Amino acid sequence: MEGVEGTKSLIGVFMGGKKIIKKKEPEPVLKEEKSEKSRVYSAEGVLGEIVDVLGKTGVFGEVNQVMVKLLEGKDKGRVIRRNVKGPVKTGEYIMLLETEREAKPIKAR
Repeated sequence: MEGVEGTKSLIGVFMGGKKIIKKKEPEPVLKEEKSEKSRVYSAEGVLGEIVDVLGKTGVFGEVNQVMVKLLEGKDKGRVIRRNVKGPVKTGEYIMLLETEREAKPIKAR
């Protein structure tokens, strides 16, 4: 037998004399609002140049420890040690959201 429609939110289906009621899933509402945070972070970042790649760290070696020379901001010219996730090489530029903290040196086992 074919299904019988009930109200807008319910569909009735007859199977072997039993009525099974299934709820329709609500249709997703699409919002076209853009996040303001993404713009704020890119505006507040500090540009830095990777001077040296020191080595890999992390449980699986997915994080590179690099020396970064700050090219702008209050600490312009300062070289700091940072952890960067993903592939990087000497001479590339990165945006740092904060320049106060420095990464600890990698310890040899």
